[in-house]
Amino acid sequence: MTATASEGDERIIRESGIDARIALIVQPVLRAIGFRLVRVHLSGQNGLTLQIMAEREDGTMTVEDCEEVSRAVSPALDVDDPIEKAYHLEVSSPGIDRPLVRKSDFATWTGHLVKMETSIIVADRKRFKGKIVEAGENDVLIERDKAAYGEEPTVRVPYDAIAETRLILTDDLIRDALSKDNRARKEAKKRRGEPEDEATEGAENETEQEM
Repeated sequence: MTATASEGDERIIRESGIDARIALIVQPVLRAIGFRLVRVHLSGQNGLTLQIMAEREDGTMTVEDCEEVSRAVSPALDVDDPIEKAYHLEVSSPGIDRPLVRKSDFATWTGHLVKMETSIIVADRKRFKGKIVEAGENDVLIERDKAAYGEEPTVRVPYDAIAETRLILTDDLIRDALSKDNRARKEAKKRRGEPEDEATEGAENETEQEM
């Protein structure tokens, strides 16, 4: 992955506060080793847990990838030391019901159901549930799951108004996600000149260590 390719598809949904500071530290490290950042989240789970969600450009993320990312970002976090207390580092894949953080994510998962929350009121609401109909240059068209009386069946939400979007787990999503993952893994094996075999990794992987 080149830095140029990554910069051309920057995240449109980003963190704030300490999470944003951590994201600035780990993002260049991830780019350098061929990964892209999905999300950073510091929580009080198990004392204090730093979750770094990442993936390769093709959307895959194996257990070995999680371990590689963990080994790469740990020294950078030690040097900058953005977290004052002891914490657990958890590196994971986005999972099937993943957050959508880039314009390309919305395009990739067009046709699937999402839950969306906006930072400002859009069409008299800040929360939406519906199907992605179209991912445009500046906004995404959502077909409401259950439009209330008097509401338009579809709504256009500007990307810069979106605070959070996550896919809703459905049978169709599971089938599509597993199919995309298998194709991506086979393509990766071809690029590396490895023999093809069935993908054996789970849909969501993670590795954890104590800092």
